[in-house]
Amino acid sequence: RVFASLRFNPLLMKFFFAPILLGSFLLSNLGFSAQRPNIVLIMADDVSWECFSCYGAEDYKTPHLDALAAKGIRFNHCYSTPICTTSRVKIMTGKYNFRNYTHFGYLQPEEITFAQLLKSAGYKTAIAGKWQLSGLYHGAPGNQDASRPVKAGFDEYCLWQVTTQKSSKNGGERFWSPPLEQNGKFLTKEDNHLKYGPDLMSDFLCNFIKRNKDDPFFVYYPTVLVHDPFVPTPDTIGDRPRTHGSNKQPKDKAAKKANFVAMVQYLDKLVGKIVKQVDDIGQLDNTIIMFTADNGSHRTLTSRWNGQDIKGGKGSTTDMGTHVPFIASWAGKSPQGLVSDDLIDFTDFYPTLAQAAGIKLGKYDPIDGVSFLPQLQGKKGAPRDWVFCHYQPYWGNFKGTQFARTQTHKLYPDGRLYHIPNDLKEETNLAPTQSNKTLTKVLKSAPPATTKGTNKAKKRPVYPDWKLLSK
Repeated sequence: RVFASLRFNPLLMKFFFAPILLGSFLLSNLGFSAQRPNIVLIMADDVSWECFSCYGAEDYKTPHLDALAAKGIRFNHCYSTPICTTSRVKIMTGKYNFRNYTHFGYLQPEEITFAQLLKSAGYKTAIAGKWQLSGLYHGAPGNQDASRPVKAGFDEYCLWQVTTQKSSKNGGERFWSPPLEQNGKFLTKEDNHLKYGPDLMSDFLCNFIKRNKDDPFFVYYPTVLVHDPFVPTPDTIGDRPRTHGSNKQPKDKAAKKANFVAMVQYLDKLVGKIVKQVDDIGQLDNTIIMFTADNGSHRTLTSRWNGQDIKGGKGSTTDMGTHVPFIASWAGKSPQGLVSDDLIDFTDFYPTLAQAAGIKLGKYDPIDGVSFLPQLQGKKGAPRDWVFCHYQPYWGNFKGTQFARTQTHKLYPDGRLYHIPNDLKEETNLAPTQSNKTLTKVLKSAPPATTKGTNKAKKRPVYPDWKLLSK
């Protein structure tokens, strides 16, 4: 418990990282590793439930994710936030955004992440994909520190946008011939000439998994797919150039959609690649594999789903912006082919990973999440009665708000109440004739919602010590 107290004291964290590594060594050498499952968490970028065939998508074929769901659990009610950074900060720290989110593209350095949590328990940790958490967009102190992913708990990394913005001198897009940063080394567009970013990142993780097959490992794969620009994949580019200039998306709407479909299907292929690598090292029965997404699909996209047209809702608090896919499989432990209606919130991943690793949470841990590990093991667990979202992105012209919801109803602070299954676009306000005491109580127990606040906002209040929201 000495190591636990060091790990979760934010003031001591930066001074005692070496003892944490020692604690990890001791745990590993005392034989703890064999009892702890490996964990692979894959999070797609800008894509939601209407784009995966196991959820009813009609425009896409995602056989690898379908197979993962068939061998595990497909959750119907997982909720993120409407844009990338708010969701990434939330899932990595296990906290509602009102506690620790202040700027787009920024994870506050003093925050404890799930990677630090697992590293302290003896896990080897790696991340590949999209970082965009160093504060590049507002010039935060230390935004040129290439070791930020390591300080956030990752032993190894292969990432896009650590110290370089997309539009900066050495920056660029994430797909064809991308600039990346890997374990402290900057790989230029020239270094990666003619290579495909998602292939480089997934290869990196497969290599990490192979090298660490004898130790418990945690792989976090926040993919760069399927964010715009919508460009061809290796399966569809054919004889066209694979240079960095090929990252420019077509103007034709149908061509954009065709590229997006190909990107979703290539993402599915990479999921299969990761699963195969885990199987190849003989660790499939000892690995929890999870797949989700950070927010809804791009607003310019329309997809056919269960007989209706669904327009992407990125940036919006509607179901299309915040309702995301979540598939989890633990071979030999999780039920096969189960479809669950339990509510899952992004704050729930932190306590779930802790419980899976056998870590008892303490006073420095987040309090907002609820572990869903029992459900992964085929048990009832303690399912949520509601999920809550605090949304103030401080980005663009998006307006901030909050909502609380169940599987069926959603309530906003201004009193608007919707029955979501029959009203995905939230067009029929039920407040004049109905109320929901549970959701009302949740919203009243939350800190104030800030409706104003663009990326130029000077006041950015946070409430790190706010009490647990009402149950």
